[in-house]
Amino acid sequence: MLENLPENYRAVVFGASGGIGAAMTAALAEDPRCGEVWAGSRTGSGTDRKRHDFRFNLTDENSIAAAADRIGEGGPVHLAVIATGLLHTAEFGPERSWRELDAAAMAQVFAVNTIGPALIARHFLELVPPGVPAIFAALSARVGSIGDNRLGGWHSYRASKAALNMLIRNFAIELERKRKQAICVALHPGTVDTGLSQPFQRGVPEGKLFMPDDSARKLLSVLGGLGPADSGYNYAWDGQRIEW
Repeated sequence: MLENLPENYRAVVFGASGGIGAAMTAALAEDPRCGEVWAGSRTGSGTDRKRHDFRFNLTDENSIAAAADRIGEGGPVHLAVIATGLLHTAEFGPERSWRELDAAAMAQVFAVNTIGPALIARHFLELVPPGVPAIFAALSARVGSIGDNRLGGWHSYRASKAALNMLIRNFAIELERKRKQAICVALHPGTVDTGLSQPFQRGVPEGKLFMPDDSARKLLSVLGGLGPADSGYNYAWDGQRIEW
C-alpha cells in the first residue's frame, strides 16, 4: 500500500475519530509493513499491539506539542496524515454571500482548517527523519483551489483551505532543503459520506459519494504512488493534481 515508505514505518493520524481518519487508521493498522500507528482525537485513549491512541486538540498547541514529545520518544515519524476539517456547525454553515460573513465563525473555521494543521506541522515535521522517505499530508478540498473556483460562495471554508494549500507548498519547499526524500502534500478526498458533507450530498453525481473506507484506500493509494518530485501539490482521490 505504501511501498514508498520504509519497512515498519511509523504513522500518525490526526482526527482518527472522524470518518476518513478512522478508516485511514484502520487501514494502516492492517498494513503488514506498518510498524505502529498513532491515532489522535479529542478523547483518544487505549492501546493494542500496533495502534496507540492519544489525545489532542487542534486549538490547543500544548496538546499537540505533548503528543509530539510522546510519539517522538519512540523514534521518527514516516507518515503523518491530518484528517481534520470544519465546514459547518449547529450555529453556522458555509456562506452563500459576503453578506453572511461572520468574524467569529470565520475565525473558528480558520482555527481548525488552517492554524491547527500549521501547528501540527510545527511540531511533527521535526520528527521527519533526514535521508529516509517520509510523507506529511493534510486533507484539503478542491474548493480551496483559486484557479478552479467557478461558483464562489463558501467564503470561510474556501479561504481556509486555500491558506492550508499555501502552507503545504511552503512546508514542501523547506523540507526539500533539509529532508530531500520527504513528501508534503494536500489531499482532496472527494465527497465522502461523513457528517461534514451530509447536508450537501443531494447534488452529488451517482458513484461520486464515497464511503469512508473506500476514500481512505484511495487516498493511501495516491500517497503510495508519490515521490519527492511530487511534493508541494494538492492531489485528488484519483491521483489527479489539482490546480492551486
